[in-house]
Amino acid sequence: MADLFDSGAKGGEEPARNRPLADRLRPKSLDEVIGQDQVLGPDAPLGAMLAAGSLGSLILWGPPGVGKTTIARLLADATDLHFVQISAIFTGVPDLKKVFEAARIRRQNGQGTLLFVDEIHRFNKAQQDGFLPHMEDGTILLVGATTENPSFELNAALLSRAQVLVLERLAPKDLELLTQRAERELGRKLPLTGAGRDALHEMADGDGRALLNLIEQVAAWKTDAPLDPEALGKRLMRRAAKYDKSGDEHYNLISALHKSVRGSDPDAALYWLARMLAGGEDPRYLARRITRMAVEDIGLADPQAQAHCLHAWEVYERLGSPEGELALAQAVTYLALAPKSNAAYAGYKAAMRLAKQTGSTPPPKHILNAPTGLMKEQGYGADYAYDHDSEDGFSGQNYFPDDVKRPVLYQPVERGFERELKKRLDYFAKLRSQRQT
Repeated sequence: MADLFDSGAKGGEEPARNRPLADRLRPKSLDEVIGQDQVLGPDAPLGAMLAAGSLGSLILWGPPGVGKTTIARLLADATDLHFVQISAIFTGVPDLKKVFEAARIRRQNGQGTLLFVDEIHRFNKAQQDGFLPHMEDGTILLVGATTENPSFELNAALLSRAQVLVLERLAPKDLELLTQRAERELGRKLPLTGAGRDALHEMADGDGRALLNLIEQVAAWKTDAPLDPEALGKRLMRRAAKYDKSGDEHYNLISALHKSVRGSDPDAALYWLARMLAGGEDPRYLARRITRMAVEDIGLADPQAQAHCLHAWEVYERLGSPEGELALAQAVTYLALAPKSNAAYAGYKAAMRLAKQTGSTPPPKHILNAPTGLMKEQGYGADYAYDHDSEDGFSGQNYFPDDVKRPVLYQPVERGFERELKKRLDYFAKLRSQRQT
């Protein structure tokens, strides 16, 4: 049964013209792989491993169509290991046991096995643990492929036994090299203008396999003149941008939006907002996160920022999509250009740390109410100074527990409205010092 998963055996070769272009152009050696120099270069991790003859188990993490399967297959060829490919989507525990047993027999006969597991993050934690003994005793050399962040999706034990290599989406220059390789295989140039060629690369969105599929369609067309972007767009649907609303891309893009707002770059902030909306993100989620940005990064430097976000949120609820999304865009623009301060946020976090350190320490008795005679006898409310009766409406008395040294938690910045708040804070600090001496 293990042979059902076995890609090591050579079958009858299918005529080249009947094979998809992506299969016909599959590299024959690691030197032919386009892109991924950060992994395959002479001084890069894989290049160094192969040069030293010390290839270990790997996790290849990257978007679709960047060569994960191809690299795994070529690694087996470069190390004379038997290549076996399985997919976590279609493989259960009984199948895995057969794969491991076949690898064990193969090892007894003097040949190692490179087991390539596509979508390895689809295996649950217990299934991932099942690989560990076979990795440790050398039965298999594991190469896993995943589009998800291994830190979140794979067991710590598995990660400790494998090196994670990050593969990147193909750059425009890589896509052009791949296009030229396809044209040599086809024996003719694609019927595209220069701008049309660039548009084709944009449609591929960094995915080499997607590009080759698009090229096959373009190559089959009969045209009187090269196609420009507009003509190309009429014949091809633009590939949807990769966006997983519950995965890494979701968190990466909201992080990019938040940091663009914090960095006072409205153009970048609008771009990332548009990327998320175009990817199908829930505008209500964005409204909530935008409001959080106002609280965390603008704070009291511009007290209107929160109100602006809440109003934009309400406008979206009334108008819905797509009209209401403009209100969110306006809020993002306002936040990006607003004066920034995280002083209240930092003060709150410092207060939480102090609250945990001081535990259940009671307030000073002079600021406690004394509704009963017994409480008055215990000193509750004694010597409390009613601030409205004090000069300047400020008594300067202590409001912290008696055994807690007065901290400085809120430290306003010299930006926006917090300039005024800092003046008030300094004023009261000066009065407090005078009243306490």
